Amino acid sequence: MTWITAPFAFPFMVEAALIAVIVAVPAALLSCFLVLRGWALMGDGISHAVLPGIVLAYLAGIPLLIGAFAAGMVCALSAGWLDANSRVKPDTALGVVMAGMFGLGLVIYTQFPTDVHLDHILFGNILGIGRDDFISAGSISAVVGLVLILKWRDFALLVFDPVQARVAGLSIRWLHYGMLAMISAVVVAMLSAVGIILSVALLIAPGAIAFLVTTRLQAMLALSVLIATASSLLGIWISFWLDSAPAPTIVVVMTALFTLVFFWRQTVTRNAVT
Repeated sequence: MTWITAPFAFPFMVEAALIAVIVAVPAALLSCFLVLRGWALMGDGISHAVLPGIVLAYLAGIPLLIGAFAAGMVCALSAGWLDANSRVKPDTALGVVMAGMFGLGLVIYTQFPTDVHLDHILFGNILGIGRDDFISAGSISAVVGLVLILKWRDFALLVFDPVQARVAGLSIRWLHYGMLAMISAVVVAMLSAVGIILSVALLIAPGAIAFLVTTRLQAMLALSVLIATASSLLGIWISFWLDSAPAPTIVVVMTALFTLVFFWRQTVTRNAVT
């Protein structure tokens, strides 16, 4: 049985597992609302768009998280403005803004060399997490998680029936931009753990898998958190024995789980019809 616990005999593996669980919980909760609202690619767009904010924040000598959050909000608000003021569809607007900001970030990064390694920005550095990373990620995750737990009914009404939400006296605008702000904040929290590119998996896969399993939102929220945390721990454990990067391994685990659940659902549906 020692082969099960052996990876976590090392402090850096324990810290990696802890930070993975910390960021997985709010990301999993958000993923449910993003999947149900059809915003799955919003997390992808924002995660790519934070690159210029990180580089500019480094050059300005301010915390990288501030620059990343600001860039994420610029991406979300710009895509929303284009969607509301042009014939361009939402996914197209997001793609244009995301690609432009990501390209801008790469240009700035190559023109102004920094001590920030691009691999750590793109893929994370989960095995080299420091105290500041725990504080920032933990604080963001706690606030976002608490908001979603306390206001999940309001966000659910926004997702399923915005008109009814307005009639009920809810501020659609505040809920809309509040969700965008939380997406940006969670992406910032995940930078150190899974990086820009791979953070999208935690913002899509848990909710997508849970959606295939249950039709009840409360169960979907709980199941998505379980899926995200279990996949994160299993991915880190597997990466130790395969000597692979933990973050991509976590993504592979969630992708494999989604594939299994998808075919299971297809089999159940086919049997029910016949």
